[in-house]
Amino acid sequence: MKDHPPSIAVPFRGADITPFHTGRIARQAADLIRAGRTVIPMHFGQPTSGTPPRALAAAAETLARDPIGYVESRELVVRLARHYHDAYGLRIAPERILLTAGASAGLVTTFAALFNAGDRIALARPGYPAYRNALKALDREAVEIDCGAECGYRLSAEKLAAAPGPLHGVVVASPANPTGAMLDTAGFAALAAVCRERGIRLISDEIYHGITYGPRATCALEIEADAIVINSFSKLYRMPGWRLGWLVVPEAVAARLSAYIMNLFLTPSTIAQAAALAAFDDAENLHAAVDGYRINRDLLMRELGAAGVRGLAAPDGAFYIYCDVSHLTDDSLGFCERLLAETGVSTAPGLDLDPVHGNGCIRFSFALTPPEVERAMALVRPWLERQPRR
Repeated sequence: MKDHPPSIAVPFRGADITPFHTGRIARQAADLIRAGRTVIPMHFGQPTSGTPPRALAAAAETLARDPIGYVESRELVVRLARHYHDAYGLRIAPERILLTAGASAGLVTTFAALFNAGDRIALARPGYPAYRNALKALDREAVEIDCGAECGYRLSAEKLAAAPGPLHGVVVASPANPTGAMLDTAGFAALAAVCRERGIRLISDEIYHGITYGPRATCALEIEADAIVINSFSKLYRMPGWRLGWLVVPEAVAARLSAYIMNLFLTPSTIAQAAALAAFDDAENLHAAVDGYRINRDLLMRELGAAGVRGLAAPDGAFYIYCDVSHLTDDSLGFCERLLAETGVSTAPGLDLDPVHGNGCIRFSFALTPPEVERAMALVRPWLERQPRR
């Protein structure tokens, strides 16, 4: 038997990024399901009602007749341009719309192509953890701005202007994850004005557009023509596992971003593109799901408030409620693990969403059907009421 030479340990020089703790909850939930337990999934922001029927039919038809090669659907890009005209009154040239393998690929492409190593990009905290982690992995600096309950979880122009040091970009999510907070048009315009004054590139994550419970969300392009818009079919269109998103970018950087997308990701799923084109024509089905989310939001606000949960703010959009449970725990991950084990309801630890204050918070996703949320609250409310106060 031949001896193999010893391996050479080469130290990694890249950045270490924190794990997605919600993924740990997801794995524990999957283990419980395999063991025969019923789990009500309120940890990930993925709708449980499934992909719209017309989208599924289009996918099946594509599978039956198409060799499924690398495709960038011109029809889908043109349909997206029409969507911006119908929804916001904007005229967007199709050449400014780039298809991506989900919003995550759009984020990575934007951070990699439009910023240099060491550039500083502002983020609201609490916020989506992949912003800060993707920036760190790419050797860009995340500048987190504390936007807590006292300011309605909104990144204001004043807070952005007060951020010390140079800023090269800012990511704005409206509606936001994890709070569902939205900027009104005036607030968005004020933020964009600070960006123009300080030379900050405005990146708008609009993945939850279409899921609002009052006025519609303002598109950044209504205010700033050179904004970068990131969106996806995962939320409103209920296609998270299909991994399809898009960017709307200024013409001046479209070729650069397109080259990054092709080299890093090639093209998005061919089947997903066919399904997404059909999903646009299933408006009644999409709106019915949002009506259900509104019912869920109101039920959660009522039941969690009655259980003594503090810091509740009714979300303007998206499908999350971010809760202050600091009177019950200072270990949000352990708290979510116990909640799952003892009730079968999975939630997201605030530690993911706010590494500074998040150990006293958890997030509920209510992208479920109303009966699922009713069952969840019948389990969660008495469990919360039994927990000892700190």
